[in-house]
Amino acid sequence: MNKKKQTVVKIVRGVADEEPYEEEFEVPYESGASILDALTWIRSHKDSSVAFRYSCVNANACKECMIVVDGKVTYACTARLNENGVTVGPLKNKRLIRDLVTDIVPPKERLFSIDQT
Repeated sequence: MNKKKQTVVKIVRGVADEEPYEEEFEVPYESGASILDALTWIRSHKDSSVAFRYSCVNANACKECMIVVDGKVTYACTARLNENGVTVGPLKNKRLIRDLVTDIVPPKERLFSIDQT
């Protein structure tokens, strides 16, 4: 019997104004797999509540999947999964929404409602 290689992805989870916590997920390891591949596998096979953002796969064009991987800011679609495991978390300089999702819209591009009373 040929057992597939596994690795661990630790995700820093939580919501704004609450203490973050780490959750570990064992995922299949394949050489060349991206962190985004691992995150989508986790959401499909382990925990559908894990929140992260992406618009494209392996294109590095949308900049939606920017996260912190082992302490470095990078794109989940281009960062490679490590057979020794990785820790991923949200961007530190952006407002946290949930898990790996942060408010990445530049302040000048946000739409604000106008009180019409």
